[in-house]
Amino acid sequence: MILYIAEKPSLARAIAAALPTPQKKEDGCIWLPNGDCVSWCIGHLLEQAEPHQYNPAFKSWNLEHLPIIPTEWKWQEKAATKKQLSVLKKLIKKASVLVHAGDPDREGQLLVDEVLHYTKVPTQKLKNTQRLLVNDLTPSAVKKALGNLRPNTEFSALSRSALGRARADWLFGLNLTRAYTIRGRQAGYQGVLSIGRVQTPILGLVAARDKERETFVAKDFYQVWANIEDKKGNRFRAKWLPSESCQPYMDEENRVLSRPLAQNVATRITNKPTIVSAANYQQKKQAPPLPYSLSALQIDAAKAFSLSAQQVLDICQTLYERHQIITYPRSDCRYLPSQQHKDAPAIIKALSNGEGELAEGARAADSARKSKAWNDKQVSAHHAIIPTTQSYKMASLSKTEALVFSLIARQYLMQFYPDYDYLSSQIKLIIEGGQFEAKGNTPIALGWKALLPSKSKAKSQSDEEQSELPKLTKGEETWCYEGSVDEKVTTPPAAFTDATLLAAMTGISRFVTDKDIRAILKETDGLGTEATRASIIELLFKRGFLTRQGKQIHASKTGRAFIDCLPEQLVTPDMTAKWESALNAISLGEASYQTFMDSLEKNLAELLDKSREMPTTALKNLPAPTKKTFTKRKSTRQTSTKKAAGSNARRRSKASS
Repeated sequence: MILYIAEKPSLARAIAAALPTPQKKEDGCIWLPNGDCVSWCIGHLLEQAEPHQYNPAFKSWNLEHLPIIPTEWKWQEKAATKKQLSVLKKLIKKASVLVHAGDPDREGQLLVDEVLHYTKVPTQKLKNTQRLLVNDLTPSAVKKALGNLRPNTEFSALSRSALGRARADWLFGLNLTRAYTIRGRQAGYQGVLSIGRVQTPILGLVAARDKERETFVAKDFYQVWANIEDKKGNRFRAKWLPSESCQPYMDEENRVLSRPLAQNVATRITNKPTIVSAANYQQKKQAPPLPYSLSALQIDAAKAFSLSAQQVLDICQTLYERHQIITYPRSDCRYLPSQQHKDAPAIIKALSNGEGELAEGARAADSARKSKAWNDKQVSAHHAIIPTTQSYKMASLSKTEALVFSLIARQYLMQFYPDYDYLSSQIKLIIEGGQFEAKGNTPIALGWKALLPSKSKAKSQSDEEQSELPKLTKGEETWCYEGSVDEKVTTPPAAFTDATLLAAMTGISRFVTDKDIRAILKETDGLGTEATRASIIELLFKRGFLTRQGKQIHASKTGRAFIDCLPEQLVTPDMTAKWESALNAISLGEASYQTFMDSLEKNLAELLDKSREMPTTALKNLPAPTKKTFTKRKSTRQTSTKKAAGSNARRRSKASS
């Protein structure tokens, strides 16, 4: 008997739909006519044991107990899913061949593996276990995946990485949360001061940005522009490039702070001849952006529709599980396997059904075209989020589901359009001995940009670029008919929003203080994972550490005070970035799980020592914690969307750290 163990019931149903009929449904499983069986987990059926299960004394929070480090790790059965675990235990014992069908990511790998180890599957049966990787729940895609089973042992390193993450989060979060909560109570604050290797640096980023905005002092600065006319009557603007002699009147970003200086230059160049010192024109091409990973999609959806990261994830789960019109959504990959290109004609045809811009865009797509997105070397367990051949069902989507789906579908269709073709122009001029420069980008053929909304096309050009510059040659004379001064004011860094906070998490190397770590992290996935980023942000709101003001995200008074008490190692991304780098290396078989854990335990002891010496003045007189610190943003999702996503949110919440 072959037993297929899916991560969740919806995946089990999709697998069963691709297997022979007639089938018999029983409580917790589906039997196939040949005696094989499909069963499922309901998210994590097991969780890390509580501290008091190692020692009853640990039920009370006491600094003397810390650090709590198990010598032998224990799992405990989750009360809500004990019945399903019992079903699986019996089926696993009965099965001759096991097929692991967890989601194709680090967490999904561990989720089923932990059940297999907990139920003490014999060594040989464990070695023979197969791995089923399903990225697309449509019957044809599942059948294809069933024909490409791989040995589960190929993914043992991925499982060790997930296990290392789970245990490290337990050690780090439990010990440090207890330590700082106790110290907070000593100062008079009665709430829980939770620490997480991802959530605390995120709070640190927001608190640091708030402080930077509050201490920001605006400065006036000035840009000088030469308004030029050539011999043919063409007009354009060129910006003054101050020389080194002007440095005393400029700031560190080379902005001119002296109005008299700027005005003097503008006056001197008015009604004066100019000489073209250089004129460069180059036809360039821009390839379409890659299909979406989850974080890239969440960022764009936040910008376009003001949706939170959690809202986008919930919607994607519904599009994947219920509607089956997108592939696996918790992906950190933006590439596609070469084999998938064969499905392009069918997907494009499905998208072309119906009315509107999306259908028109699909009808104009060339399915034979192959962009750089198809790259087997860049694809591991899962690929980019794309539409499926079931996309003709899009008419049944709710308004918000349709908005998110339109982003995914449009990004996919771009792969079948030509490159954006444009003329890049740069003209340098000398006026009264001063250097001036004009830049321009002139569209030649829109290519994939034809799929963008008109507003997006307009925003793609920077403020200092002109749509078109005349063709000039070096040494040619033109005329500056007027010098003008633009008065500007420096602005503080923008407050974080859902989009920019997610962008900061994915591009975390920009915020890392250690140069060596920054260099390493430029190629990693950032702070947190695709599956956990949304839940971590929501968790900080729930605990009252973050607040919203319209689209802006700020640290609360409690969040700011807490950050002020913590050592730099906990509030900057450096440490957790090292973790992600190490965990990634473990998943690739390039680093040792035990070495990672040994290093973490040593660091934990040092951090606990610092917590005992922490000054707690900032935690006095804080507002009392309340259970109503968090109000979810309104969403137009249907109730069914929430139900479909609920089990996934609960399953991933343990990974929020």
